[in-house]
Amino acid sequence: MRVRANNPHGGGIIILMSILVAMGLNLLPLPSSVAVNNPDWVLLCLVYWALALPERVGVVSAWCVGLIMDVLTAHLMGQHAMAYALVIYLCIRIHRRMRLYPPVQQAVSVFFYLGGSQVFLFWTGRLQGSQEKPAIAWFAIVLGAIMWFPVLFGLRRLRRHFSIT
Repeated sequence: MRVRANNPHGGGIIILMSILVAMGLNLLPLPSSVAVNNPDWVLLCLVYWALALPERVGVVSAWCVGLIMDVLTAHLMGQHAMAYALVIYLCIRIHRRMRLYPPVQQAVSVFFYLGGSQVFLFWTGRLQGSQEKPAIAWFAIVLGAIMWFPVLFGLRRLRRHFSIT
């Protein structure tokens, strides 16, 4: 059964709920050995929505979600906001081209988006005085690129099921 989104928000609730679920995945209380390998689910979700609906999820949305993540993770205020906004800006700049890529090539692009975000977060963290090890985060970036496939197909199915445009 196909559900049509005949609400005045045009699926905005579904987009918001998917981002909230991604935030929950980022904030799961995991053992420290596993937590460092947890990909940035929020950024993966934002990248999907920015590619699928760039007029609905853009730089301002990414900035706001990033500020919420900064508060929830007790990072330097604006750290995630700036990283997410920069990545989403780049996504929107090439979204027409990237949507034509096969999923494997999209995953490679997502790898670089996640990597750029982690480098920015590491760099701003170092300015703050953080002693995080940068080599540990690379597995999370690779895992995030691999997890692009279920994110892509899952959110695409959700978008089509609810006819979100």
